Amino acid sequence: MSRVEIIGFGAVSALGEGASAASAGPIGRRARVVIAHDPELAQAGLARPFVARWCEPVSSGPEGDLRAEALLERALSGCASELDRVRPGWRRERVGMVLGTSSGGMRCAERAFEAIARGERIADVESPTYFGPMARASRRLGIPLDPSVLVLGACASSALAIGLACRWLEHGACDLALAGGFDDVTVFVAAGFEALRATTACPPPRPFRAGRDGMSLGEGAAVLALSLPAALPPSAGARVYIAGFGSSSDAMHLTAPDRDGGGLARAARAALEEADRDLVDLVGAHATATPFNDAAEFCALAKALGAEGARKAVVHPLKAQIGHTLGASGALELLACADALARGVLPAAAGEGPLDQAAPARLLTHSVAGEPRTALKLASAFGGANAALVATTTPPLRVRSHREAFLHAAAHIEEEPSVEAIAEGARVTIDRLVRAGALVRLALAAVALLEQETGSLAGAGIVVGSALSTIEVNAAFSGRLREAGARGAEPRRFPYTSPNAAAGECSIAFGLTGPGFGVGGGMHAAVEALAAGAVLVQGRDADRVVVVAVDEVGETTRALGGEGLRSGAVAVLLSAAKNGARARVGDVTLRRGSAVLGALAPGHRALTPLVDGDLPAAVASSSPPDLFARVVLHPL
Repeated sequence: MSRVEIIGFGAVSALGEGASAASAGPIGRRARVVIAHDPELAQAGLARPFVARWCEPVSSGPEGDLRAEALLERALSGCASELDRVRPGWRRERVGMVLGTSSGGMRCAERAFEAIARGERIADVESPTYFGPMARASRRLGIPLDPSVLVLGACASSALAIGLACRWLEHGACDLALAGGFDDVTVFVAAGFEALRATTACPPPRPFRAGRDGMSLGEGAAVLALSLPAALPPSAGARVYIAGFGSSSDAMHLTAPDRDGGGLARAARAALEEADRDLVDLVGAHATATPFNDAAEFCALAKALGAEGARKAVVHPLKAQIGHTLGASGALELLACADALARGVLPAAAGEGPLDQAAPARLLTHSVAGEPRTALKLASAFGGANAALVATTTPPLRVRSHREAFLHAAAHIEEEPSVEAIAEGARVTIDRLVRAGALVRLALAAVALLEQETGSLAGAGIVVGSALSTIEVNAAFSGRLREAGARGAEPRRFPYTSPNAAAGECSIAFGLTGPGFGVGGGMHAAVEALAAGAVLVQGRDADRVVVVAVDEVGETTRALGGEGLRSGAVAVLLSAAKNGARARVGDVTLRRGSAVLGALAPGHRALTPLVDGDLPAAVASSSPPDLFARVVLHPL
């Protein structure tokens, strides 16, 4: 890691705004819990309607529908104000933005799905998408952003976004990166988690405690300003660095964690090795308080830190205080770790009861003064995605070298094969494929075709880019909720509403244990995925990465994305190996703020030139009105 520093941030959660949104708490106090009974979820009929809401209640009408955007806007505005103070002139620098989300504009999407089902035309086609809140909030900054990337890695989204932002900074793609995540809580999401029996009946959640029964959801947003070290005013306070990043996929199950914690341990070890740390003082735990997750997480800690190191490190389960903020959780929890390091605090853990003997984490009843110097932030997600970040008060001594990324093979699926053919090629049961939906099936078919050409892909990473992601699956799930009510949510279908489902199913089918997640910042998502895959190879996070660009088109997709999108998928193999490669990956542009004249090859079609014949000098796409994407290729 090239000594990436947190030089400012903006944050909002049920605890407050700014520093109070993700505080390690005052010394001598118990952890403050802000989870409460929620009228919106109770009115919808949910049996476990407990949420940590941002300070304002949900309102009906257009303003309430834009709640996710408002959360992000507050965090982004706070971060910009902090930068104005500590780094005047930052708006004239090269600024990038990498954000993560789990549900994006879902509140707007639910309204849109109902309107489309009635045959009505949607005037605002951006707000109901995953990328809508980011696109709209970032425009208010009034400056160009490059790279501009939206990570769709479910609950690990913002941890992954921060790691990717660090890589782009190290690679010299920008001078300053704004990284983090956002999510609000909707009936759609809450109904799905309740159907999976993942939410608590008696808050607060009790992570790592015997008899724990699940989490409560929460909402929030956090945007960190990251930079290579620069002179800061004395009033900027203690300096905290992100010294290591690691990412992996369990490649075992779409929603349940690896019981042995193997995948999360690999991510943690990678981050610790990069940071040149063996032990940590503080763990910002994922800590969903579900029976399997907490036990698996402690197993991962024991593997990464050793049994004694895992027992000694103080564990901070922030979700027990502010709920599971989904796409914002990694960023908010990292900020709590940074606050603890900066102020010399070992934070208290919310929750009561005896420890689970299978997960004997060190939990404090009150915050105490200490001298923590190193913190490990862990995150896990649907799709088996894992991410780890190491924060320290001293910059790392070693600087990680970068390398080239090379393009090897590519495969294209124009029409979805039969379910039987996909089942044979991807080694997946027919029942599971039917439940998964066409987006997942197309992705599996494309990767199976790629593997026929390249041989085994086991151990590689995977990045999936989709213009509108799981919109069609989401519309069907939302329709079921309208018909049967929130208590009628289907637990076997809800996981496939996650934008990380395609990456997760591909990782399981083909043994892709490297970094795995989705991206989807707009119609240019195919090029965005290629760029993200390349930076993982260049940053030594994976030796090989499978890039999948995939689109499922139906009634809802056409209503929001227009007629330019087509169903289909392209799978591409990127590698650090030059031998046998077709091209070297060159400069990347993912610029928001550019004028876009017409739509360039939307969706997966942007990568079809990579499949046959001579390679182009670049692949390009756009997301009107203001984002242009291009990856330059140097044929060998």
